[in-house]
Amino acid sequence: MGIVLGPTQYGKAETRVVRIYREEPEHQIRDLNVSTALRGEFADAHLTGDQARVLPTDTQKNTIYAFAGERGVGEIEDFALALALHFVEDVEPVAAARVDVDEYLWERAMVGGQPHPHAFVRSGQEIRTASAIVEGSGGSMVVWVLAGLRDLVVLKSTGSEFAGFLKDRFTTLAETHDRVLATSLTARWRYVRPDDVDFDGTYADVRRLLVEQFAAVHSLALQQTLWEMGRAVLEAHEEIAEIRLSAPNKHHFLVDLAPFGLENPGEVFHADDRPYGLIQCAVERDDAPPAGPSFEPPASFA
Repeated sequence: MGIVLGPTQYGKAETRVVRIYREEPEHQIRDLNVSTALRGEFADAHLTGDQARVLPTDTQKNTIYAFAGERGVGEIEDFALALALHFVEDVEPVAAARVDVDEYLWERAMVGGQPHPHAFVRSGQEIRTASAIVEGSGGSMVVWVLAGLRDLVVLKSTGSEFAGFLKDRFTTLAETHDRVLATSLTARWRYVRPDDVDFDGTYADVRRLLVEQFAAVHSLALQQTLWEMGRAVLEAHEEIAEIRLSAPNKHHFLVDLAPFGLENPGEVFHADDRPYGLIQCAVERDDAPPAGPSFEPPASFA
């Protein structure tokens, strides 16, 4: 019984890139966090320490900076795809590449009621995300492009229930027909084909649909809300093959004010950060092309 080397990959994680556009009096800022992961013919680096076919992770970092300077950032999905294609097409030992991009959003500082041309304020904690995966070459090349967001914190103060659930001897949770529903949403969607997609416009509309469905759907469970979110996105965007949603239930518990001689008609709550329910689902088209490795981030390798 022998010992062999299994799958390997390597890359540069979390390269921070801030690209400022100064061509106009009102400057523009793009703030990215970019990670790369390469797979290919790298066995000798592990087995004998031979680095002849290894493109240094420092070079991968420099490539990210050079692309940001030479071509600009543009739509982050397109930026990720351009980098992934470069590594596969231009670096001979590389058989597959994955590039993940997070974008941190900024808004203009207001001075005297007017937006300042070159001062910015970080816009909340929400992060826009994109991923591009390229495998193979020539006619056998396969490309996947994902877009998404995370840390979109939303809350509704009513219009949510949780009742009729399974009970056993350990169940203490009371049924409720009126509760606070809050979550920090992560959503990622996969495009059917990455060509000829308005990534910025689609992102904005998907985000709008997610927020609208969260607000408008009378929720009998967070599971139902996620389904309605995903269904609305696919009904509106035929270019999206599937969407995956992950939502921690940010519990708000009614505070007992009776010891202080006070009533609490659903007005004062304790926001508890943990433990929390974590609800996840995928909503997909039944004829969607295979997802392949698109939803497998580098961190899942180990």
